[in-house]
Amino acid sequence: MNKLMKKQNTQKKHSTLWGPILAVVLLALVLTIVTGKFMTVNNLLNIMRQTSVNALVAFGMLFVLLTGGIDLSQGSIVGFAMGIVTWLYLNGINNSFLMIILPIIVGVICGFINGVVFTKLHLPHPFVSTLGMMQVLRGLTLIITESKPVSGFNQPVLWLGSASIMRIPVCFLLVILVVAVTSVFLNKTSMGRQIYSVGGNIEASRLAGIKVDTTLITTYALSGFMCGLAALVLIGRVGSTYPLAGEGYEMDAVAACVIGGASFSGGKGTVGGTLVGALIIAVVNNGLNLLGASQDAQKVVLGIVIILAVLVDVTRTRRSEKRRRLAQASSENA
Repeated sequence: MNKLMKKQNTQKKHSTLWGPILAVVLLALVLTIVTGKFMTVNNLLNIMRQTSVNALVAFGMLFVLLTGGIDLSQGSIVGFAMGIVTWLYLNGINNSFLMIILPIIVGVICGFINGVVFTKLHLPHPFVSTLGMMQVLRGLTLIITESKPVSGFNQPVLWLGSASIMRIPVCFLLVILVVAVTSVFLNKTSMGRQIYSVGGNIEASRLAGIKVDTTLITTYALSGFMCGLAALVLIGRVGSTYPLAGEGYEMDAVAACVIGGASFSGGKGTVGGTLVGALIIAVVNNGLNLLGASQDAQKVVLGIVIILAVLVDVTRTRRSEKRRRLAQASSENA
């Protein structure tokens, strides 16, 4: 029975993934026909770079969404992690090792605080704790950076976001590595299974002996870790830090997750689907750039994409619930 259920769950995950993959292919074909420049090697490599930061942040958001939560502070964590690097530089501490490791440590700490505040203060929803953290970190970033952009970092600090191996951006290779590791973590480890379980039914998870608070805190810490990693990639991509970095990244992350099959109700989603969702957003933005659309127009389109993604999630959840009820009714009648 357990093997059959696992097989059915795997089939559902794969079927959910095919839609976004088909969307990427169709978008690529349309943009190739319309622009004539989309399928060039340089443009495809550029899309890989554009995808990397959003994908890393989205992987962090996926952990949280799987538990039925949300992390509105992700963009601010990215900005604050970069702000720490700015603070080091402004204070004459141009140490490459510190500038590489501190953004990741800061990200984990911020995520950990999000989880602790939500669980230990018994707040009604993580929306509250992460919204507060978003404002706190954005203000702290402006304070410690003196609202100054900074450039001129050592090459090791920039390497992750700027280097290439056989023309493939290192940052995209990092994303592929994270996909592999995260997939194993979510599907093959007890903590990964607990994350899905908590998102599926939090009360049943408690009754089953799962330490729900520990699981939730872990997911927010992982979200912060991904944001710290994304901050390091972003520094290398743009070659600098700036105080408003990361604004709106949480919205892109939510869109990538939901497009890729994750659900706001929790317990559903895959890291592969999230990567495809991030690719779709990058392809759309890239296509609009090739068509000469303004940044404002791109925000409008992204907003529409987010609304459509949420509608798809709601429709998918309703259909799933309807099928569950029908199956339950038929089993009772039998």
